Amino acid sequence: MLLGIDTCGSTGTIALAQREDKRITVIGTAELAAKTYAALLVPRLQELLETQHVGLRQIEAIVIVNGPGSFTGVRVGLSAAKGLAEALGTPVIAVSRLRMLAQKAETTYAALDAGRGEFYFGDYTDGHHEALMSVEELRAAASVSELAICEEKAEAAFPDAQMVDQPTAADALAVALPRLLAKEFDDLAALDGNYLRRSDAELFARPKLNANMVDTRKA
Repeated sequence: MLLGIDTCGSTGTIALAQREDKRITVIGTAELAAKTYAALLVPRLQELLETQHVGLRQIEAIVIVNGPGSFTGVRVGLSAAKGLAEALGTPVIAVSRLRMLAQKAETTYAALDAGRGEFYFGDYTDGHHEALMSVEELRAAASVSELAICEEKAEAAFPDAQMVDQPTAADALAVALPRLLAKEFDDLAALDGNYLRRSDAELFARPKLNANMVDTRKA
C-alpha cells in the first residue's frame, strides 16, 4: 500500500493506492478544503484508512508533495509525512508539484503562480530544473505552447499554454513510482520544503537578479 499527501495547492488531497509490481491502483482519495489542512489532514487520513480497511503498518511508503506552493501548506503536509514516517519506520519519497503538473500534461515545462507577479517554473527537457521567474523570464526560457498550467492567473499570463486540472496526491504516486521501484527514498533528516521563493530579506536587500535555474535533485 502507498500513501500520497499533497497540501501545496488551493485544495489538499490524500490518496491511498495498492501496488502490484510495477503498477499502482488508487483505491481511495480524500480532499481538504483550503485553510483546513492543519486541522483536518490527520482526521481525514484516519477516515480514509478506516473506509478502506487499511492499517498504517500496511503502508509501504509515503509520497509527499513538498512544494512549491503555499508555505503553510507545504509545512503542514511535510510535518505530517515526517511524523508518520518516524513513528512507523516507513520510507518517504518527496516529489515536486511542478513535476507532477508537467507529467499530468505530458509535456516538459510547467508553471505555477507564485504571487508577486512571479511564477514557479519547471523544465524537464534535460533533467530536473526549477526556478522562480517573472513572466518575461519564463517566456524567454520556454516555449509557452508546451507549458503546463492549472491556474487562472497562469492562464491569464500565458493564454497559449496547456491548461489541465490541478495535480493531486494520486498524481504524486504516479510520479514517485520509478523511484519507489528503485528504492530511491529521501533522507528524512535532510528532507525539507521545495519552496523555490527567495526570502523577503533577500528580495529587499538588493536589486532582483535574473532567476538562475537550479537542480533540485528531486522527482
